[in-house]
This record gives sequence, C-alpha cells and structure tokens, in this order.
Amino acid sequence: MRRALLVIDVQESFRARPASWEAMSDQRIHEPVNRLVRLARARGDLVVWVLHTEPGTGNAFDPERGHVRPLAGVEAPLEAEPVLRKTAHNAFTTTGLQQLLVREGAGELVVCGIRTEQCVETTTRVGSDLGYEVVFVPDATTTDGAGGLPPEVIIERTVAVLRDRFARIATVAELEAERGTGSAEARVAAGAADPVGAAEAVASQM
Repeated sequence: MRRALLVIDVQESFRARPASWEAMSDQRIHEPVNRLVRLARARGDLVVWVLHTEPGTGNAFDPERGHVRPLAGVEAPLEAEPVLRKTAHNAFTTTGLQQLLVREGAGELVVCGIRTEQCVETTTRVGSDLGYEVVFVPDATTTDGAGGLPPEVIIERTVAVLRDRFARIATVAELEAERGTGSAEARVAAGAADPVGAAEAVASQM
C-alpha cells in the first residue's frame, strides 16, 4: 500500500494577508513541511501539492493576484509531483485527487498544511470517510485561530477530535523515527516513551 503526503495550502496567499499571517502559530511552517517532503521523497512516497484558489474574488487567493504559489522557503515541487488547485475547503471535492490516489495505489495519507482546523482537518475527515488510513501531523500545520480562541487551543482541540476517530496523530519527529531516516535527536524525541528503543536507534547512526 503506497503512502501519499498531502501538502495543503502552504502558499503565499496567507503571507499576503499580513494581519492574519502575523497571528499564525508557526510562521516557519515551511521547516516541518520540508522535513515531511524530504522524508516522503526518500521513501518513494507520492507527494501531492494542493493550493487553494478563489477565482474572480480579487483577494489573495485569486490566481490573478499571483499569490497562489508555494510559500517561500518550501521545497519546490518536483516535475513529477502533482500540483492541484481546489476551490473547496477539502482537497477532494473540486479536484481529481481521489482519482490520482487510486491510480497511484495510495491507501495511506499523511496530511499537513494551513489552516489546521480548516482545510487540513476537513481533508483528513473526508479522506478517512473515503477509506484511507490518515496520519495527521499537527506540528506541520499552523493556524491563526478562530472564534476568539487562540491558535494553540484550536490545534489542541483539532487533535482531540481527530485522534482515533479520523486519523492517527503523529509528529514529524515520530514519522522520521518510524521510517528510520530521522536525525539522532529526532529519534530520541520520538522514542522518549521507549528509552531502550531510542538508544538503539541513536546507536545505529554511530
């Protein structure tokens, strides 16, 4: 069963809205996303880039404005990596994502991106309902909060409602350690609950 990494809405449109961008919980979202992209490529996983568009609106998500492109600092999509453009919150409804995943034989999804509780969570729920095994990576997401709640609370609540219902929750370091390609430090962090296993993992790199 092949795995697919979905990089959702990690795009310049958000930076083009300074007030919203400054309120984001992690303005260096490109760093954990890049780690996931490198991990996926090293494993031979499918990497799918999804960009949100709102044609004809004149706002930062209108393609005519020029902001609908990967966020600066993010690994550039390779020629063989699909770049999909959506107009709905989830990455399935208005794209050919489902057909692409079926064609590529993907049965597991790793999801990351912007915003945690909006497009990333919605894609997670739809993916789960479609029968995919989904891994939600909260530290590779970011948001500016909603309903008067700060971003940290929004992320915590999102994780709580997705866990074991719609997705497995995993950090970037945990995924790196599982795949055997993370740094020694990442393996120690991910293996904190298993000191013996973590020590063996670090030793294997020496």
